Amino acid sequence: MRAEIMTIEEVAKYLKLKPQTIYTWAQKGKIPAAKIGKEWRFRRDLIDAWFNQHIQEQFQPLVEEIEKKKENEE
Repeated sequence: MRAEIMTIEEVAKYLKLKPQTIYTWAQKGKIPAAKIGKEWRFRRDLIDAWFNQHIQEQFQPLVEEIEKKKENEE
């Protein structure tokens, strides 16, 4: 499977943030990104993993509770 490559604008829309926020985070290394020439590019699978990691770090007890509920439903 090939990873989808996204622009700043696409990542901003995907995460429902302003493009300037994504640009700033990319410059500061706060979000996984690669600068190719003058443009920033992002892999969607890395953005998903990055987002999930942040959610788990901040809300681990809630994540565990949701995962347990999913297991019980199966």
